[in-house]
Amino acid sequence: MHIIVDNLGVFGRGLLVSIQISVSTFVLAGLLGVLLAVCRISPVLPLRLAATVYVELVRSIPLLVLLTLFVFGLPEIGLIGSLLWTAVAAMSLYWATFFSETIRTGIRAVPKGQIEAARALGLTFGQVLRLVVLPQAVRSIIQPLASLLIAVILNSSLAAAVGVTEELTGQTQLLDQQYAQPLTTFGAAAVCYVALTFFIGRSAGFLDKRLAVQR
Repeated sequence: MHIIVDNLGVFGRGLLVSIQISVSTFVLAGLLGVLLAVCRISPVLPLRLAATVYVELVRSIPLLVLLTLFVFGLPEIGLIGSLLWTAVAAMSLYWATFFSETIRTGIRAVPKGQIEAARALGLTFGQVLRLVVLPQAVRSIIQPLASLLIAVILNSSLAAAVGVTEELTGQTQLLDQQYAQPLTTFGAAAVCYVALTFFIGRSAGFLDKRLAVQR
């Protein structure tokens, strides 16, 4: 256990970087996911087609392959940036496709009568989405969004495979190389991931219950 005690700071810093990567990815993917979902239900055919092609194409690529393409491929065409933020960009583009489908599910849950009533009042397509549809859609998908956040956190560990050693799995790999104790080091990392995802799951359940009362 002295390995864990002596390196609590290392695990803590790695966990903070993992949280930074995950939250940044979640926010960026969420924004792009809303845009994709809106395009997929838009009355404008080219927008629907473009969003559908993007979602189906990107969702069919393994995340590790996409990370590798971004981290090692972009520098070859002159696009050089921070390794960490390049990984965040790749993961955001990937997870946006899943956000899009989740948000579309929430949109479908909104009663059509409310949408028709809003249009009858003279609201534009954008106003209907902003004032009527999206607020109710997001409220109905709290748990799916929490599951997505958990998936983002767990898959942020793939960043270590492309050289982002600052995050938790990357730091754990370095400690394992130093001490040659994989059961201890990766066991500690597993506990960190379990604690974080458990907190998110419980928080989402509480939030879902609070919002359910207001429906």
